[in-house]
This record gives sequence, C-alpha cells and structure tokens, in this order.
Amino acid sequence: MNNKQPVTPSLLLALTPVVLTLIILGTQIFYFGVFEPHIPLTLGLALTSLVGMYLGLTWVDIREGIFHVVHVALPSVSVLITVGMIIGVWIASGTVPTIIYYGLKALSPEIFLAAGMIICAVVSVSLGTSWGSVGTVGLALMGIGEGFDIPMYWTAGAVVSGAFFGDKVSPLSDTTNLAPAVTGTDVFSHIKNMMATTIPAMLIALVIYIAVGFFVIDTQSVSFAKIAGITNALEDNFYISPWALLPAVVVMALALKKCPPLPSLFAGVVVGSAMAMITQGQNLQSVFDFANNGYSIETGIAEIDGLLNRGGIQSMMWTISLVLIALGFGGALETTGCLRSIINAIKSKATTFAGTQTAAVGTAFATNLVAGDPYLSVALPGRMYSPVYRGMGYSTLNLARGIEEGGTLMSPLIPWNAGGAFVITALGLGVTGDNLENLLYIPLAFACWTAPLIGIFYAYTGLFSPKATDEERERWETSGEAIAEFNEDGSPKTD
Repeated sequence: MNNKQPVTPSLLLALTPVVLTLIILGTQIFYFGVFEPHIPLTLGLALTSLVGMYLGLTWVDIREGIFHVVHVALPSVSVLITVGMIIGVWIASGTVPTIIYYGLKALSPEIFLAAGMIICAVVSVSLGTSWGSVGTVGLALMGIGEGFDIPMYWTAGAVVSGAFFGDKVSPLSDTTNLAPAVTGTDVFSHIKNMMATTIPAMLIALVIYIAVGFFVIDTQSVSFAKIAGITNALEDNFYISPWALLPAVVVMALALKKCPPLPSLFAGVVVGSAMAMITQGQNLQSVFDFANNGYSIETGIAEIDGLLNRGGIQSMMWTISLVLIALGFGGALETTGCLRSIINAIKSKATTFAGTQTAAVGTAFATNLVAGDPYLSVALPGRMYSPVYRGMGYSTLNLARGIEEGGTLMSPLIPWNAGGAFVITALGLGVTGDNLENLLYIPLAFACWTAPLIGIFYAYTGLFSPKATDEERERWETSGEAIAEFNEDGSPKTD
C-alpha cells in the first residue's frame, strides 16, 4: 500500500457514491427488472475513484487499494471455482441424483423444510463452508422440493438458513476465524458466545418450517405420480446406489479430520470424477467437460432436466465476475476513506453499549450492502469498533458475535453480495427478467435475520452481553491494544 496518510472525506461526500450506486442498482433491478448488478457496481467503483482523486489520491493509490481487497478475498473465488466443478461432476457421478432419489423416498412433504435446514446445518458445520453446502446437498434438496411441489423460494430459504448457520459456528470456517482474529478473541470462545443467538434463531426457524410444512404448503396436492416419474427417470439415467454417495462421504471425512475446506472439496471433485467413470460409464473427456461446462442431460422430464443441467466452472463466471467487481467497489470505498467516514459518523452517535452493539451489527450489514463482500463486512467493523468496546469495558466477544450476525448471516440475503449471488446461481433460482419471485427466499431464510435481532435484544436487556474479564484487560494492556477515549457526552472520540 502507499505511504500517504489515510484520507477521511466529509460524511456528505462519503455518502455520495454509496447513495448514487444504490439508486442505480435499484433502478436496474426493480425498475428495469433485470438482475444484473455488475454495471451499477462498476459505475459505483468509478464514482468512488473520482471522490478519491478529488481528495488528492492518485489512480495508483486507488488501484492498489482495490487490488488489496480483491487479493484478500481471492479464497472465496477459489471456493466458487471448486464448487462449480463439484456440482457438474457430482451430478455426473450420480451423487446428487442419488440424494434426490433417496430423499423423495424417505422424506415427507410435511417435514421436508425442517429436515432440509437441519441437513444443511450438519453438513456446513462439518465442511466449514456454507457455499460448499449450498452447492452440493443444497442443490439436491432443491430437487427433492421440486418433487414435492414446494415453491423454490421456500426450499432455498431453508437451505440458506441451515448452511449459513453451520458456517457461522464451524471452527473450520474462514469467517468464523476472521471475526475473533480482528477483534482480539479466540475462535472457540467466539463460537461458544454465538450460541446464545444461534440456537434460539435456529429453533425459531425450525418451528416455522414445521408449521409451514403442516399448515401452509398444500401437501395434499403432491402428485405421487410425479414423484414416481422423477424417481423412475433417475433410475433410468443413473446408477442409483449408496456407493454413489462416496464423494460426499470422502469430503465429510476429510472435514472431520480438520483438513482445510478447499483441498477437501477438491478431493470430492477427484473422487466424483472417478465414480462418474466407474459407475456411470463416462469417459475422461466427458468428465473434464462436466467439470468445466456443467452436466447436460435430456430425460424428457422438465423438472429433472432443469435441475441437473447445471454446474461447471463456467456456470460460476457470472458470480465470480460479480464478486470481483463488488470487491473492487469495496476496496475503493475503503481506500478513499468513505467507509471510514461513515463508520466514524455512526460510532460518534453510539453512547451506550446497546447503541454500540446495534451500530456494529448495522455497520456490518451496511458494508455487506454497499461493498458486496462478507469478508470486508466482518473485518472493517471489527477493526474499527474494537477500541470502543475496550473503552466501555465490554468483552470484544460481543463485537465478534455482532459482526458475524451482520456480516456472515446477512451476506446471502443481499442478491448482489458475493453470498447472495452464489446462492442464486448454485440453487438455480433463475432471478432474471421480470421473474423476481424467487427472491422471496430472502425473508424466508428465518435463521439468518432473526439471529441479529436476538443479539440486539440481548444488548438492550443486558442478557448474554459479557463485560471484559480481568484476564482480557490484562491482555489488552500487555499487547498494546487500542482503547478508545470518550468525550464528555459519553461518545467515543473518532479516528
């Protein structure tokens, strides 16, 4: 990075590129009905760069800041590429068709949403990646939901609730390790502290999904002839056997041995490729094609063809390009000081612990909203609010939990965010043209948005809001951690 002193624009100037970008984005999505956030975010990057130049930064300064943020988040792009390969190869290997087949045989429509959420949560905790869970077992659950005539957005809501819950509490997750790292706590204390909001949120979501299964969704209209047609088509076109689940078992086993998520997922690609050739009769060239371009099949049943004709690295390029542009926008906002100025304005208004906790959650969410990057939404508020919590005498475990709730859990609910874009692509929600109906998965992902509300409630009531221990205070002093000083009105002094 450059050696210049960081710039901090006025609040009005800092908000200008953010507000204009959101207006352009809203026009593109809701007025024109086109879900393609790429150009609005690109224009936002350009507007932010102009603000930076007005403040005296050179293009080289801004470019370095953009590339720095992109570089930090490149692991997420690696996961996207690997999951794209997994989707194509696991369909070809019969893994996804087998999960769909057994799911339609074993599950009932009434309990499907609740069971789907639990399954995704277990897989996500084991793998340490919400994206990997969504792209594998989540995709299979979409097929089961299709067989039960359950609207896609209901199934997607349950999948997202479970998958991102698992990511939030898994010690293998990158964001679960990032939050305590930037706030100066340890990962296992962080996970333990998050249970106070995570468990109630999951229980609320579970009760809702069970109630919806029994009282809202018309399970009486489920066509057993349609289910039989789907299972028969799967049997006719794939070798359905518990052996086909071997790629998933290998990935889970590696995860339980605490192998890093990315190599574990790639092992799933290798084993899936071998299974496709051994059990499904595919050749090596075809497997390479499935991994790159996705699987293709014509069964004559629209539901099966629409679900299984997907995957491959190229299917992820729309999402990857969006992620890179969103990261560039976030990098420009950070380099030009726009995010710093906005956060400082928010910090200055928070004079109580409850207000500060609410501000931290809101800042993480807002960073997700405008920068499109879950990593930045955790790292930036974590760095900037930590001294305030120390100055107030509260444990930074509160902050780590708040930025996870506003960052990790809210990212899949913002369609142009990296998390939301991946969910829409991997689950085949088809949010294009005038078809915005499947965006209803956002309010239906109950576990994601109830957790931050519960956390804010705790902050105002004092429940599960630990104050700093003597050991923490000693550690802050020993390591020279920044501790905020306060003005006479009780507000923290800004940077």
